Amino acid sequence: MPSLQDELFPSTPGKFKIDRNHPMNRHFHRCFASTTTMFFWALFFIALTASYLSFQSFVDSGSRYFSVSWGGIQWEKQLRHSAQTHRPNGLSVLVTGAAGFVGTHVSLALKKRGDGVVGLDNFNSYYDPSLKKARKSLLSDHGIFVVDGDLNDARLLEKLFDVVVFSHVMHLAAQAGVRYAMENPNSYVHSNIAGLVTLLEACKSANPQPAVVWASSSSVYGLNEKVPFSESDRTDQPASLYAATKKAGEEITHTYNHIYGLSITGLRFFTVYGPWGRPDMAYFSFTRNILQGKPITVFRGKNRVDLARDFTYIDDIVKGCLGSLDTSGKSTGSGGKKTGPAAYRIFNLGNTSPVTVPTLVSILERHLKVKAKKNVVEMPGNGDVPFTHANISSARKELGYKPTTDLQTGLKKFVRWYLSYYGYNHGKPVN
Repeated sequence: MPSLQDELFPSTPGKFKIDRNHPMNRHFHRCFASTTTMFFWALFFIALTASYLSFQSFVDSGSRYFSVSWGGIQWEKQLRHSAQTHRPNGLSVLVTGAAGFVGTHVSLALKKRGDGVVGLDNFNSYYDPSLKKARKSLLSDHGIFVVDGDLNDARLLEKLFDVVVFSHVMHLAAQAGVRYAMENPNSYVHSNIAGLVTLLEACKSANPQPAVVWASSSSVYGLNEKVPFSESDRTDQPASLYAATKKAGEEITHTYNHIYGLSITGLRFFTVYGPWGRPDMAYFSFTRNILQGKPITVFRGKNRVDLARDFTYIDDIVKGCLGSLDTSGKSTGSGGKKTGPAAYRIFNLGNTSPVTVPTLVSILERHLKVKAKKNVVEMPGNGDVPFTHANISSARKELGYKPTTDLQTGLKKFVRWYLSYYGYNHGKPVN
């Protein structure tokens, strides 16, 4: 009689001798068959789950594709129509941040003289998006199409350059504001650095390459105490993250100019103000609070020194922007390959007449016919600098830049716009 060991283990290695009639073997066979069935059912459910997840991923991808706010025949038609020029040798300009303060005014000025303009803006909520939507409506009334999209969307930028052959890019999109950087620093890196690189990548790959004019900032002068600020002064001591991202932008644009032959002009704006301005700016919030009877906070520097700014009216800034576009020269690259040196320039755009903040407040009081309630406090360490003052000799010489609007005149125009836009009559809101 075979032993138990003989029944369970083969005499020849690698082979089983199975007696199907033995009770233990019958039990083993049933277990094996049951296990095999369960195994195949498990495989079936795994395959079914994988198929479902793959299909769901496909649906989600398709939904994302079809839910984008750009693309299609009608969209492309709007792009081409907006980019069409209406004067001899007119420019075709992509304006980023077109629904922003400076972007709106530059876009309108370009369109007015017969250039083609396509806008790009993501309408973020840094300040009231309804103001940006109102600017977009104004641009639309003048035949300017503004694409609702993000600067970091490489596919969108590639599509824009594919549909329209832009001769120039006016890059004004950015995360603005010195103090907000302490609350949301990542937004500055996302917009002012990553967004800039994404745009420059699209520009250097375009064929032909556009010339690029972009908004840097007077904040790059940082802790520099030499006045007035000149383009040749040191800019390696930023006082805020915002300033640091703008300084980084100047280094990045220089690199793209050097490697890829992009013609690039950087403009260091000095405290721009005027109609359709940014609500986070002091002159804007002062006006709002004065009219509402709320106190305003006036900062002072060390030793009770009044802060001063080189306030520059929007129309003067626009002149500098258009002058920069007109004199930019052509990029020398082709499809990302440099064929020769291209222009790289930086200009101050200011008014050259710094005014103290208390003087600004007194002018607003005069135009609003309301006395301000003032809280005067020492300036906190939030990145603001005590004064700005522009040397604009280079812009005068190279761009024909000549500011003509003083603060008294400029604020009068701003107040007139503010009262009209927000529905005030004789200093009181209209019901």
